[in-house]
Amino acid sequence: MELAKYIDHTYLKPDAQKKDIDKILKEAKQYHFASVCISPIWVAYAHKELEGSGVHVVTVIGFPEGATPTAVKVFETKQAIADGADEVDMVIPIGMLKDGQYNYVKEDIRSVVKAAGGKMTKVIIETCLLTDDEKVKACEIAKAAGADFVKTSTGFSRGGATVEDVKLMRKAVGADMGVKASGGVANKAEAEAMIVAGATRIGTSHGVEIMQG
Repeated sequence: MELAKYIDHTYLKPDAQKKDIDKILKEAKQYHFASVCISPIWVAYAHKELEGSGVHVVTVIGFPEGATPTAVKVFETKQAIADGADEVDMVIPIGMLKDGQYNYVKEDIRSVVKAAGGKMTKVIIETCLLTDDEKVKACEIAKAAGADFVKTSTGFSRGGATVEDVKLMRKAVGADMGVKASGGVANKAEAEAMIVAGATRIGTSHGVEIMQG
């Protein structure tokens, strides 16, 4: 198991400075992580610095609440792709899902997928705020809307990824869609447990610790 290729090396703190971004870019190149996941304001810089490294640039859309209008998410996505993002991780409108406004949620996701223009789109469902039935419904909607991945968490709410949620999400989307475990995955054993449960990507700020085992 080549753990590095599962890891989205993440730094999404609101007070992130250039020195912090430089550190994770250096680490990502050193360990050959799948990507770095950073806030939109850093995408153009990261794209330039990672050119030719094989490390992708991931950014977040509608983050962390998911409660911005779809048109704003579309603009964010188009700007991120123009700046050099290879992948986008969007947050669903969680309250709309819980209200049963499934068409709204589907069109929200579909619009971001379209705006991404073929770039990988991951859908953050924020599992800690959902019932199991809602988690399954969110996964089904994301799949129907054409997303590439479902993702457990922003890391900014009440909880992060669990093995149980990853198993549930994998069952809901089937074998052909990605599942990203994000939030609280802090060491090698936890990362491996998520992968065994069905995760195909790990979002973590502890990528170096995981690699050092």
